[in-house]
Amino acid sequence: MLQSSPQKTLRRLTLIVAIQWMGATLGLPLLPLFLEHRGGTPTIIGFIMSAFFVAGVATQFGLGHLADKFGRRQVLVASLIAYGIASMTYLLPLAAPWFAATRALQGASAGAIEVASMSAVAALFEETERGRAFSQILAAQLFGIAVGPVAGVVASVNQLGWAFFIAGIVSLIAAVVTFNTNLGDKAYDSTPLPRLQWSSQLTGALFAASASGLGIGVYEACWSLLMHAHHASTLQIRLSWTLFSLPWVALSRVGGWLADHANRRYIALGGLLNGAFFLSIYPHIHNNNLMLFIGSLESVGAAMSVPSISSLMSQGAMNREFGRRQGLYTMSNTASLALAAGVSGFLFTINTALPFTLIAIASTTLALTTLFWWRNVEGRISTPN
Repeated sequence: MLQSSPQKTLRRLTLIVAIQWMGATLGLPLLPLFLEHRGGTPTIIGFIMSAFFVAGVATQFGLGHLADKFGRRQVLVASLIAYGIASMTYLLPLAAPWFAATRALQGASAGAIEVASMSAVAALFEETERGRAFSQILAAQLFGIAVGPVAGVVASVNQLGWAFFIAGIVSLIAAVVTFNTNLGDKAYDSTPLPRLQWSSQLTGALFAASASGLGIGVYEACWSLLMHAHHASTLQIRLSWTLFSLPWVALSRVGGWLADHANRRYIALGGLLNGAFFLSIYPHIHNNNLMLFIGSLESVGAAMSVPSISSLMSQGAMNREFGRRQGLYTMSNTASLALAAGVSGFLFTINTALPFTLIAIASTTLALTTLFWWRNVEGRISTPN
């Protein structure tokens, strides 16, 4: 069995996740144009982009099951290899429709990377320390998302295949590093997996994940369209994503500390309601510089709350259960994201404020259900259930 301290593993996972998300997002702003040059129509391009999320939803729980059964390290290594190979296919002289398979493989692999890394953190750290550990992985994701599109500015549409190829090489290197990393796996156990322990605590975390995913889906589909409708420059649109991510990265440790020391129920609910509130007001703000500032404020609430939700989700689980719990959590978030993204584009054509308003109401409703699900759950991790 591989031996390394939990902190050393956390540092490796943080670096792997940051690099993986940086590579995943560096070409995204230009990917629709790349697909258009390969003969893709708007309908085909939309199908290809959605394949990423559909594959994630379809595979995340199953991959979590595999992580519980055969080990998180095996799943993470295989996922990094699959992601690397998929990224390299952008260099192939293929017509646009073929890249739906590429995006699907990337989506399944990215979901598996998140499931394996987050469940590894849950296995390696005591419940009183998980909030801070989770926050580092989440911050690494946001750092990659913030830096990736900016780094991708140097690549033109014609060079995008090479940019993804380099990202694929980096993913393969990360797989080699992961092969020698302890992810908290026990010796292989051929006995059947223990049953998943359903509880109001887990159910509430899944509703919270769905509430968060709805808002993200609107931003995926309509944020750039909204800023463009408000006559924002390309630089302002790019900066809006970066300025949202950076406060989250900077305050991630604070959010992790709160998850380990404060009442997680209140922190989680406050962050979800904070996100829904900002989602509802963006269409009514026509000062683009002000929108950049307000986006940073919204990020503060998310940075505070997400580690608490993750902590509640994993609390009380057995070692061979973490993967399935994380798979359900990630699947709930991705499914609501895909649903919101799918309907928001249509709603935006009716009225620019409509998707933001309706999804904010839906997100608030889901968030408030946690008052019911978590009514008998001790909010503070130090208090025994």
